[in-house]
Amino acid sequence: MPSGSESIGALPSRGVPSGAELTLVVLSPTDPMTRGQLRRMADLARDEGYEVRWEEARGGTTAPFQTIGGLAGALRRADRIVMGDPFSRYVQLLLTITRARDLVVVDDGTATMEFVAQLARGERLVRWHRKGGRPGPRDLLFAPVSSSARRRLTPRAGRRVEVFSSMPVEETPDGVTITANDFGWTRARFGPPRITKGADMVGTSLVETGVVDGDRYLEAVRGLAKAHGAARYFAHRRESTEKLHRLATQTGLEIVRPDLPLELIARRGPIGRTVLSFPSTVVHTLPLALAGTGVRVAVCDIDPTWLTDHASPRAQGFLSGVTDTAKDIHRLSTVALA
Repeated sequence: MPSGSESIGALPSRGVPSGAELTLVVLSPTDPMTRGQLRRMADLARDEGYEVRWEEARGGTTAPFQTIGGLAGALRRADRIVMGDPFSRYVQLLLTITRARDLVVVDDGTATMEFVAQLARGERLVRWHRKGGRPGPRDLLFAPVSSSARRRLTPRAGRRVEVFSSMPVEETPDGVTITANDFGWTRARFGPPRITKGADMVGTSLVETGVVDGDRYLEAVRGLAKAHGAARYFAHRRESTEKLHRLATQTGLEIVRPDLPLELIARRGPIGRTVLSFPSTVVHTLPLALAGTGVRVAVCDIDPTWLTDHASPRAQGFLSGVTDTAKDIHRLSTVALA
């Protein structure tokens, strides 16, 4: 699933054949690009023999009640729950229903690093780009549910918690099992890709999350593309249409909106011999997905002057840490802006 996507899998312990025992539940978002990627991933899961339930969890005022009511029985019966985004309020709410003894977080997003660290320190679960700000009214209203979810994600006698991710984990909570995702299935299922001579660039949603100034980001993309001869820009699924239009007209880059997560797109090819990126999930996942292909992943750090006034105080340190902990990448100098 796309990193950070909201999904829950309920796995019973009964003696059913492997490949038929997992029911994948997709809590469908409203964003069209994420919905499209999830549709394609759901098709892949069905091809692998899994049952997929598509829930229009945000399809109106009554949708949440229908979704929760429809899932409650399965969640109570399941011995194992596999979730894709522990920061999701929807997922946290569903966690209060389950009695499962085995909880597994499957996520290759940068948020995984923060989730594990917060769990180890016993802190409330807050996405890294929001940390440092005051809790809003909705945060305060939802606080009891979030606290309950954090307690359920804390191992104790009779409850096992596992994190399956390609992201580096520096602070391991007591009792939590960390399992590395090496993208072996992706490499076996797709590729090897055709490698082109030029460079491709990977987009980020740091502007949309309020971390990086939009004008500064555009200038940085223009400078990187010119310096490395990039021709294509693989957009993040959360990047706005307006921003992408500006990028296309002012940089000359071909904007590509992938219908699958980038790791799968890159394995299928064609892909540039150099992939340019800012600090994000792909600096950890692409070297694994493209291992043995000769593709170089090059990362440009975020200059502190690019940050907005509303950016979290932790933003610069967190983004630097994303790059510092990545393996098999080439680190670029920060782009000098006028």
